[in-house]
Amino acid sequence: MPVRIAEPQESKERMTSDLAQRFGQNPILRPRNLRPSFAGMEVTCLLNPGVFRYQDKIWLLVRVAERPPQVPGKTSFPILDPEGRFEVLQFDSDDKRLDLSDPRVISFDGRDYLTTLSHLRLLASDDGVHFVEPEQSQPLMGTGELETYGIEDCRVAKIDGTYYLTYTQVSNNGVGVGLRTTRDWKNFANEGMIFPPHNKDCALFEEQIDGKYYALHRPSSPELGGNYIWLAESPDLIHWGRHRCVAHSREGCWDSARVGAGAAPIRTPEGWLEVYHGATKENRYCLGALLLDLDEPWRVLARSETPIMEPLAPYEQEGFFGQVIFTNGHLVDGDRVTIYYGASDSVICAATFSINEILNSLDVSRECA
Repeated sequence: MPVRIAEPQESKERMTSDLAQRFGQNPILRPRNLRPSFAGMEVTCLLNPGVFRYQDKIWLLVRVAERPPQVPGKTSFPILDPEGRFEVLQFDSDDKRLDLSDPRVISFDGRDYLTTLSHLRLLASDDGVHFVEPEQSQPLMGTGELETYGIEDCRVAKIDGTYYLTYTQVSNNGVGVGLRTTRDWKNFANEGMIFPPHNKDCALFEEQIDGKYYALHRPSSPELGGNYIWLAESPDLIHWGRHRCVAHSREGCWDSARVGAGAAPIRTPEGWLEVYHGATKENRYCLGALLLDLDEPWRVLARSETPIMEPLAPYEQEGFFGQVIFTNGHLVDGDRVTIYYGASDSVICAATFSINEILNSLDVSRECA
């Protein structure tokens, strides 16, 4: 029987300036709800889950960020070696070679590290609100030299009975997109890096278009170009080409600094609806939407002029990295889409939207891309 999502209690914090019906139980998951995966570590943040249905349950594939308890006068953080062995690096906090200006990134002597190590954990629910980690569940960890700083922000797409996991691989080599596949969530095939650095935010279309697979992705250029959403096509979901840029950041808008895809595009009669994130140079992250042509998905038909959701609730404004709403997972039930999202890089929340309301909010009167 299909999984049904429980009707969420309406939040007293719901704001009328966006389209989201936030769950009254938000945040539905906090760091204290999960045990650390590594001895001697603490769970610092829960972030940006992939979402899927399996065996009559709703599942989240949550990004869990851990680090050692911090000792006064010292700065310590974890990494993995290429064989997957865990180790902790520690420096004196007053070392002049150490740059701690960003809570997410540490720079030491010209080399960048992450303040936390991320991996992925599976949690299940009967109602879409209350999630628990199965007793025998095993975390998905980084492996190899391209994942020594961890794995992050997994999108889950189901195609012909196979689940495709596209996620961010992080190491001192850079940030790229990895692919793992599974049919039973016990046995995984690792296909390696499918989009090289610097690239992330890869969302697969869950059906072919004219015999080809498509993916949205986000290459980045710090000097020429920018952080834009691109479209690629593939014969086999591993080898990608015919790249097209479909959405730029927009000067003076809520998505002026960077944009990136959310989860798999949703097929509607009007086109492929893609919920995406946009950010300003001040790192305020909101959600908007693109409408792509059904047969030519590189054609943008409409786009959000204003956000469909922005960080307005306290748990979205304050946290490890505040003013952030970021999604890469959702479930669709008729006109309703339930979006699971990370708030302030700290906790997991959920909200529902009407697909028709999102479509009606889109703007076609100005340059869409």
